[in-house]
Amino acid sequence: MLKFSLALMLSATPVVAQQAINDYPTEARAEYVFACMSANGQTQDVLRRCSCSLDEIAAILPYDRYVSAETVLRMRLGSGERAAMFRGSATSNAITADLRRAQAEAEMLCF
Repeated sequence: MLKFSLALMLSATPVVAQQAINDYPTEARAEYVFACMSANGQTQDVLRRCSCSLDEIAAILPYDRYVSAETVLRMRLGSGERAAMFRGSATSNAITADLRRAQAEAEMLCF
């Protein structure tokens, strides 16, 4: 019984890791890859690299934290008092720092 339980646990580990990587919805993945290709070129090689990049980010950063960081970055692009709240906040900086680290890791591995 112990051997079976251990084998079951070992075989389940990649599935759990795979589920964590796949928690990004298809629409979010497509949006990221399109934006990446827009910035880096419209070639098959860039498609592979951009897809790789998002896979690496997804392996590091859960989707909910990715959404939070993207929201902060988009809010910073605006003007006025609301945008200013997102520019200088320590919380906002911490949220985006996680995404920046994940992006840096992905860039080193994929580009």
